Amino acid sequence: MKIICAETVLLGHEALSHAGETVMIPDREITRNDLLDADALIVRSKSKITRELLHGTPVKFVGTATAGTDHIDDAWLESNGLYWCGSPGCNANSVSEYLTAALLTLRSRHGFDLEGKTIGVIGCGNVGIRVIEKCEALGMNVLRNDPPLAARSTDPDFLPLETVLAESDIVTLHVPLVKDGPWPTDRMADYRFFEQLKPGAIFINAARGSACDYDALLDAKAGGAVSRMVIDVWNPEPAFRTDVLNGAGLASPHIAGHSYEGKLNGTIACYHELCNFFEIPKTWDIAASLPTPEVPVVEVDCAGRDDEEVLHEIIRQIYNIETDDHLIREAAVPDEIDRARTFDALRKNYRIRREFKNTKVVAQNARDSLHRKIKAMGFVTREV
Repeated sequence: MKIICAETVLLGHEALSHAGETVMIPDREITRNDLLDADALIVRSKSKITRELLHGTPVKFVGTATAGTDHIDDAWLESNGLYWCGSPGCNANSVSEYLTAALLTLRSRHGFDLEGKTIGVIGCGNVGIRVIEKCEALGMNVLRNDPPLAARSTDPDFLPLETVLAESDIVTLHVPLVKDGPWPTDRMADYRFFEQLKPGAIFINAARGSACDYDALLDAKAGGAVSRMVIDVWNPEPAFRTDVLNGAGLASPHIAGHSYEGKLNGTIACYHELCNFFEIPKTWDIAASLPTPEVPVVEVDCAGRDDEEVLHEIIRQIYNIETDDHLIREAAVPDEIDRARTFDALRKNYRIRREFKNTKVVAQNARDSLHRKIKAMGFVTREV
């Protein structure tokens, strides 16, 4: 069996070579000619899976090692008898850790407390529910909006969008890209959306670039409806807009879900689905492929310190979001082609970022409330 795999699929060759001959190709360079003798194709979001790519090839299986699937023409695949799979939820915890780091960094920079603030979570699926858990652990008041889930639920906690926007100090998007149907998300954050915001709200988009009308966002920022912006996803990508970057308090090159585990979970999901489809024994030793955490232990003295200050210090040692902000600002060159090339390179060569669960926190002189918050962020704790 022959497998074509996009270059950015983490440990793609290590995993898939247990199933068959595996050829790694740069994501945007995979062509129909590469697939003329292939049985399976594994990609990430930079590879567009279309009729033009697959028609007339022997490919029977397509997998994407990503939670999002809007780069795949699933209707064509299914109508032509091709099996395909995504990796739902693979990077959900990674995005929630990104959001936590962003909130605590803004808090440190601007001198406000997160506890007691109201955050509106738009989209309460795999990512949104983890964001909610962490925000509630921080003592924030969470308002939920998710019309598709609300339609299938009797949960009274789901609120209309206009209510969430009017009452939230912070609004964060965690929606898939949906272009039609009763609840489209394409450009959902438009002029009307920002007109309904509580004045001075913080706006965060770590979902899909196309979910936001960035002209409307910049107008809202200029008019004071939005006080600060955190932007991880862009429209367009990879040639991101420098005016949006300049307006953002924190920015990053579409890496919120790029923790090592977030990317590896996608590879694991595709590997298991491929083995099941082709009835191949699963022989890849996943545990043996994991690197040692760069920061296995963090020790911190909490005496006389605010909980949020301590949490920011801990998280910053594991994941310093300001590093990503610095890197994308360096990439904001005038030439659009160079800017796009650098954006792709930042994602492809992204540093190893392990999730919080890989670090033990030794918190000296910590209150019980702080211990609970540290555990809720996902860290292993040891009381002193």
